[in-house]
Amino acid sequence: MVTIIGVQDGSPAKAAGILPGDILCAINHTHIHDVLDYRFAVIEQSLHISLVRDGQECTADLRKGEYEELGLEFESALMDEKKTCGNHCIFCFIDQNPCGMRESIYFKDDDSRLSFLQGSYITLTNLSDADVDRIIKMHMTVNVSVHTTNPDLRNKMLGNKQAGPSLRHLYRMAEAGVPMNCQIVLCPNWNDGDELHRTLADLFGLLPAVESIAVVPFGMTKHRQHLCKIDAFTEASARAAIEQIEAVQAWSLQANGSRIVYASDELYLLANLPLPSSDAYEGYPQYENGVGMLRSLMDEFYDALETAEYQGEPRALTIATGTAAAPFLQQMMTDLQARFPMISCQVIPIRNDFYGETVTVAGLLTGQDLLGQLSGKDLGTMVLVSETCLRYDDIFLDDMSRQALENALGVPVRKCQVDGYVLMDMVLGSNG
Repeated sequence: MVTIIGVQDGSPAKAAGILPGDILCAINHTHIHDVLDYRFAVIEQSLHISLVRDGQECTADLRKGEYEELGLEFESALMDEKKTCGNHCIFCFIDQNPCGMRESIYFKDDDSRLSFLQGSYITLTNLSDADVDRIIKMHMTVNVSVHTTNPDLRNKMLGNKQAGPSLRHLYRMAEAGVPMNCQIVLCPNWNDGDELHRTLADLFGLLPAVESIAVVPFGMTKHRQHLCKIDAFTEASARAAIEQIEAVQAWSLQANGSRIVYASDELYLLANLPLPSSDAYEGYPQYENGVGMLRSLMDEFYDALETAEYQGEPRALTIATGTAAAPFLQQMMTDLQARFPMISCQVIPIRNDFYGETVTVAGLLTGQDLLGQLSGKDLGTMVLVSETCLRYDDIFLDDMSRQALENALGVPVRKCQVDGYVLMDMVLGSNG
């Protein structure tokens, strides 16, 4: 049962006489506990709704369009509290944050509903057999943090004695045909080498339910005091992982017509190897996991550059980004200036002093590092930063706002999507 806090004007729910304060109990005899029950139930166009109003049971019947929203508002998007993570993963990035940050930074979610709604990854340790029943019934797509299929090693890596046994959910969902995207956070001398081979072999045994697998390197910050020792990736260890993954890709491409497994951009950068072509990403199924993001950005940018036009005044601006992406962006801006000499766009790589120099991605840049390394420089008419480092009302991870950074630098600071066409428009002044 979930309390309704608002009913939108002009909605089917409003027309049916449903009121704020009513308690939603069931829709078409499906009991409503959270957003998944609700989303599953409102697919139908004819709805019989069971409510409690002022302590009395009542009903409402209505019809709506096939894709029309019912018009009910609830206190939270999940219509329930988030499920927190009960693991103590040796590689957990949240545990590598310094003290004193805002409370939300330290929240660890491990909720299958967020996996469905937002694409987040779950470890399965929070799932009950009843939860799996519901996932199968609702034909959900699930994103799973696997890391290893060795039960004993999984117990150690996730710091949870239920981590190994919870793999049964993975196999049961695969047997039922639940579509799954999987990820492996690779830790040198833990789950690489022979263990990675075992994990990939086990996951390939679950095709076609397993649709894609991302292998991403463990991210190490300078705040790992009192945490489990994990060796940092070297160029050699990153190359060994890439070679292993690409060998599996070659086999799978011949055997299955698809690579299935993909290494993240960061792993290629650590290995000092060129990024694969766009074709090698097969539609970017693991894009949000940082797999092919740079390749996609560059392809879009150069596609936009072929037809771009500019007849405006001379223009100068700055892109501030992480040290990993900086060389790629610098080459893109050099090529743009070759076509439009009146446009000067400098790229400034920002060293991550907050988390440590081993953290090189733009999404983990803080306001204080941007301010410290941009202050006193000629930045032109604006500074562009990746939208990935600005979440929750334009706030950086260290709680500095975009507006505060803009005020301190004295030039506009604009966030840019990770999209080559949008980047082109912003550099040319066509957007923002």
